[in-house]
Amino acid sequence: MSTLEIPAQLIKELREATGAGILDCRKALQESGGDFAQAVAWLREKGLASAAKKAGRQAKDGKIELYAHAGGRVGVMVEVNCETDFVARTEQFQTFAHDLALHVAAAAPRYMDVADVPADVLEAERTIARNRAREEGKPEKVWDKIVEGRIEKFYQEVCLLRQPFVKDESKTIADLLKETIAAIGENVVIRRFVRWELGEASN
Repeated sequence: MSTLEIPAQLIKELREATGAGILDCRKALQESGGDFAQAVAWLREKGLASAAKKAGRQAKDGKIELYAHAGGRVGVMVEVNCETDFVARTEQFQTFAHDLALHVAAAAPRYMDVADVPADVLEAERTIARNRAREEGKPEKVWDKIVEGRIEKFYQEVCLLRQPFVKDESKTIADLLKETIAAIGENVVIRRFVRWELGEASN
């Protein structure tokens, strides 16, 4: 597995996502067979991802933001944590929590990130994408590439951290989170979220 050739772009993306060094990112991708989510997990296990290091700094303060949208037809609750009560009260943190709740109301994410997507859901999406490629008459040799492209698009649609921010689609929610951490100077964690829509069936 360690001889697997890893594309430079994938290494760059992993480095941007985790803050780990280039060599560590390459090794993580080799160890995980090129699987991005597994590589992130590998780096965290080894303590090489900056996000994992910051997680050591307890983020137990923060706030629960409530937001109602569309005349009360959509309701959202998000928990956003930071390290101190002082930061929790700042306008920047409050704005981030509010913008996040607004985004969840508008974009309706189903999962926090790629690692949270159940294996059976992912497999079903792969099957749909492969069948569609077959029906569209694409050559069989490019099916895998088409499937991976459509899975990436699926992640961007259903994973909160991968979604383009509704108020500025040039950045993702993950980008917005990194910007907030950099500006505030404390670890900030999106702990959880829930979204209800009037009349929908409960899970």
